[in-house]
Amino acid sequence: MSGQLIREMTLDDCARVAEIRVRGWQSAYKGLIPQSYLDALSVGQDAARRRGNFARGDGTVVNLVAERDGVVVGWVCHGPHRDSEVRTGDVELYAIYVHPDLVGQGVGRALLRESASRCAAAGHDRMLLWVLKENTPARRFYERAGFVPDGAEEPFEAGGVAVPEVRYARALTGTGLD
Repeated sequence: MSGQLIREMTLDDCARVAEIRVRGWQSAYKGLIPQSYLDALSVGQDAARRRGNFARGDGTVVNLVAERDGVVVGWVCHGPHRDSEVRTGDVELYAIYVHPDLVGQGVGRALLRESASRCAAAGHDRMLLWVLKENTPARRFYERAGFVPDGAEEPFEAGGVAVPEVRYARALTGTGLD
């Protein structure tokens, strides 16, 4: 392996990012979200949505990918924190996914570190994120990175089922994650 590179996502990465996201959902959320919902996820539809979002982007949302030996293996996305429809001065981690075969190999940590570093460099003091309440592995990942639940909870609707989410927060120090 020649190493890992974290770089800006390009339009050409959308199909691979969609594959990683859909496979990530199907792996990480098995038993937490209705299986019928997970089975119905489409890489092609997600890629088309991703390309549309990417083309319409106004620069406020940052998409980064992790690449190993020229292959995209992970994706992270952050942008302005949304409190309902109101934007605050905080930044929100919208998504982070690693190819299921590479979970636990440092890809997610590298993506999160780069995302947090960029947010701190842009002057943000705090990063927030939402995670499924029952997703213990993801919650441990974020807690090891210094995130703590801030008490906010709300349901996420998946396949007609309300799935509880909790919000996590972390102060940004300007140096990324330790």
